[in-house]
Amino acid sequence: MKENSDKDFLEFLVKSIVDHPDDVVIDRRVDEMGVLLTLKVNPQDMGQVVGRQGATAKAIRSLLRIVGIKSNARVNLKIEEPEGSTHGHSEPRE
Repeated sequence: MKENSDKDFLEFLVKSIVDHPDDVVIDRRVDEMGVLLTLKVNPQDMGQVVGRQGATAKAIRSLLRIVGIKSNARVNLKIEEPEGSTHGHSEPRE
């Protein structure tokens, strides 16, 4: 199995579900905790990546865990909140 199969898998998965696949950027870092994949997407695509109540993000993390098990690595996913994203930020109601 090739070295960055987790990154390639994540890239394929995310680019398949977003409207702006050219804006998908994935950074891969390895340390004593395992592999950390940091995902950046177009602000308009955050809802598609996170999903309703985080269901899509949770599913992606589960799949990455399985990919990691195949290569004996602990794979974690961090989804970066893009500038101008409204996901996760609610305005106080008056």
